[in-house]
Amino acid sequence: MTPDAGPPAQPRPSGIRLGRVLGVPVFLRWSWLLLAAVVVVLYVGVLDTMLPQLSLAGRYAFAVGFVLCLLLSVLLHELGHAVVARHYGIRVRTIMLEVLGGYTEMESDSPHPRADLAVSAVGPIVSGVLGAVALAGYLSLPRGTVVSQLLFQLAWANLVVAIFNALPGLPLDGGRAVRAVVWGLTGNRHTATTVAGWLGRGLAAGLAVAAIALLVSRDINIATPLLLMLLASTIWQGATIAIVQGRLLARLPRVNLRQLARPILTVPTGMPLAEVIRRVAESGLAAPAVAVVDSTGRVISLVHEESAAAVPVERRPWVPIDSVARTLEPGRTLTADMSGEEVINAVRAHPAPDYLVVSSTDVVGVLRLVDLDRVLRT
Repeated sequence: MTPDAGPPAQPRPSGIRLGRVLGVPVFLRWSWLLLAAVVVVLYVGVLDTMLPQLSLAGRYAFAVGFVLCLLLSVLLHELGHAVVARHYGIRVRTIMLEVLGGYTEMESDSPHPRADLAVSAVGPIVSGVLGAVALAGYLSLPRGTVVSQLLFQLAWANLVVAIFNALPGLPLDGGRAVRAVVWGLTGNRHTATTVAGWLGRGLAAGLAVAAIALLVSRDINIATPLLLMLLASTIWQGATIAIVQGRLLARLPRVNLRQLARPILTVPTGMPLAEVIRRVAESGLAAPAVAVVDSTGRVISLVHEESAAAVPVERRPWVPIDSVARTLEPGRTLTADMSGEEVINAVRAHPAPDYLVVSSTDVVGVLRLVDLDRVLRT
């Protein structure tokens, strides 16, 4: 599975760093170790009928080898996404291997529907090729050997992964392919994301219904419906994220910094909070933002309204305004002509309650995060 692009700056992923492959950092979720242990224990229990010639130690070695081969298959699947993404100029941040597969984290969305379709399609193709190669190897070897049994299991696993990932619904690769097609037909990526997300929800609901049907039937291993429910839950969550993202991003044209920026009232450093409040009341400005300036008139910090309001009235004459202001750090200044998506990426990269909006050397106003959130959600 390949998720949508994230913000330009992210903290280091949590997990075990396995190294770099083709220049891409590869991480392994800690939860994968638990799943691997469960698979090994369960697999050892059935190997005595598949490969009776193996000792207990041999069965454990076979099960561990099978799990590691599966991990390698998932890595090759994700590398397929990464290589094709790079071909279209999309920078790849990391590859994360986890419980139910993996994902390739990219720094930007696909530039056009054709690239989106190619990036999504290559994953199932890689898994299908791996499955076909393993199946060919199995058919060419005598039955009942350790190698032939391993190839058979890998063929089955990779072909299932290829077919499952090709299902039409986000966050699966097939869902991203559907998004690319709808994007190409409508010209609207955000609408396409929402459509593919709803298809993903439908797919998750179908898996949940299938799991319940298996639970009420007889002679069914409990592990199968539980796995289906886990898959349904994971797909539902990913599809829901896609729907929300599609709806929010569709509102990006409403983000106009010149309109959203609050008027600014500047006060000198060291001024008592009570005096600042008096000046705000007399300014006649509608919901102004207060900025602290130095002796040269340069804005050095922005007053945090909640912190100022929390100061008791009797203490305000002795509290300097600087104590309830936040220093204007790099990343908290936005250019007034930035587009909607540029604004979202900048805010994600440097989270803060407010930002100074400038045009050339002139201060336009202050963007408060609550105002941006209101525009995107209403």
